[in-house]
Amino acid sequence: MSFEDPAPLDLKQYIREVPDFPKPGILFYDISTLIRNPEAWQVATGRLAQTVARFQPDLLAGIESRGFLTAAPLATRLGCGFTMLRKPGKLPGRTISHRYSLEYGEDELHIQADAVRPGQRVVVLDDLLATGGTLAASIDLLRKAGAEVVGASVMIELLALGGRGKVDVPVTSLLTYED
Repeated sequence: MSFEDPAPLDLKQYIREVPDFPKPGILFYDISTLIRNPEAWQVATGRLAQTVARFQPDLLAGIESRGFLTAAPLATRLGCGFTMLRKPGKLPGRTISHRYSLEYGEDELHIQADAVRPGQRVVVLDDLLATGGTLAASIDLLRKAGAEVVGASVMIELLALGGRGKVDVPVTSLLTYED
């Protein structure tokens, strides 16, 4: 599957940098300014589709909640399914859960028990890769559910935080920042 990239558009110019959010000392990379621009959003999803298609996925899994923003349109574009990895209490029916530790405490993700068929090729998507804890936990959860996790893709990767090192599948990132 090929997608045309209409112009060499610098997508970083559409990412808003918000200092001291959500707390002092954090520089937040806001994708909402990119996704509300039709040309930038089309180019971004086209580029993501090209990289994700190489994994030949059957299913895309979006991490709550900004991962949904990329995974759902890519699934449509690539002709594959989409499933959600959510916080506790957000999915109906029986779920499989995975608790994990983060720098600031613990968290938990859930997937519907019937969301993945055993051996299905799954790519997990999120907006940002920082320290890698949530992405690694998502991969663990998908494997618990029977998935063959073949890759991960993010819109933004913060290279200095080394999150890629916590993940044992190939990772693609649309944009990278050093700090």
